[in-house]
Amino acid sequence: MDGARTGFDHDPIGGAVGEYVAQGSGSGVSVGEAGAAWRDWRILPRTFVDTTTVSLGCTLLGRDHATAFGAAPTTLQRAVHPDGELAVARACAAAGTPLVVSSNAATPFAEIGATGVDWWLQAYVPQDRPLATGLLGRAVEAGARAVVLTADTPVVSTRLLGPSGLVWDVVPPSSVRVNFDPGYDDDAPGAQKATDLGPQDVAWLGDVTGLPVVVKGVLDPDGARRCVEAGAAAVWVSTHGGRQLDRVVPTAHALPEVVAAVAGDVEVYVDGGVRDGIDLLVAWGLGARCVFLGRPVSWALRDGADGVAGWIDALSLQAVEALRLAGCTSPGDAAGLRLRPVR
Repeated sequence: MDGARTGFDHDPIGGAVGEYVAQGSGSGVSVGEAGAAWRDWRILPRTFVDTTTVSLGCTLLGRDHATAFGAAPTTLQRAVHPDGELAVARACAAAGTPLVVSSNAATPFAEIGATGVDWWLQAYVPQDRPLATGLLGRAVEAGARAVVLTADTPVVSTRLLGPSGLVWDVVPPSSVRVNFDPGYDDDAPGAQKATDLGPQDVAWLGDVTGLPVVVKGVLDPDGARRCVEAGAAAVWVSTHGGRQLDRVVPTAHALPEVVAAVAGDVEVYVDGGVRDGIDLLVAWGLGARCVFLGRPVSWALRDGADGVAGWIDALSLQAVEALRLAGCTSPGDAAGLRLRPVR
């Protein structure tokens, strides 16, 4: 099926879970355009650069990481593999790769933290803010290093129904939300996602957790500036994997304007359609400090921690080659690379 038309990307997982992971919202325009948008950029490689030594490392929120790419938050990981988030955490910990954990995770935060991985919590803010404090407290206690506030989900968009039916009819309740307070439910008063999300929530999350706050789901440069003014430590350019408002600007096109808008005041991250080392090179060249990937992690997770580790290794090899061929020695060095749009 045509991904740009149906909203389904490559699906090696199969069944309702695979369809849920792959699908986008609306008519699937955003999820279909995401990957091609990175290929809209052309690279002007540098010459006479010593690339004998190349590092993939970066510093995020004051902490060093071995790779300037990381695992984005995705749900239903234990439906993909029994070890779920624990497998991803173990692979990321071994590689020094940053990990962002979904608030809907099916693995206790304490078990994730015990792997030694450097991890952040992705969080939604409910209408009744104090309902989130239990979840946030468990993340802090388990060693989370930051909170990623998802800003593009005042409501959950309508998703396509795949050929295998509704995923929630085939996965057990234990596949999600084990870190929430007992009885927490979206239908409970005040538990719905906040439709009045604002700059004050950046400060509130920082006060409650004592952690830096990253705002995820930013495409508009003016919105990025507001995040900076609200005290965000970083902004994350994202379309939520093409799963929220359909037909938004691809992240590969939005990234340069956001980078320019924040003017180096905060770090900028990006996700959406990145699949190989040249995509990473382009994202770093456009100013992303770190690139996060979601669906590829879920696909690799079919083979547990070994599958995720193999994916990290393969992507790292591609990224090193791309940096060398472009005359760059690190992701930070690639930030000055010249790129040209082709359309």
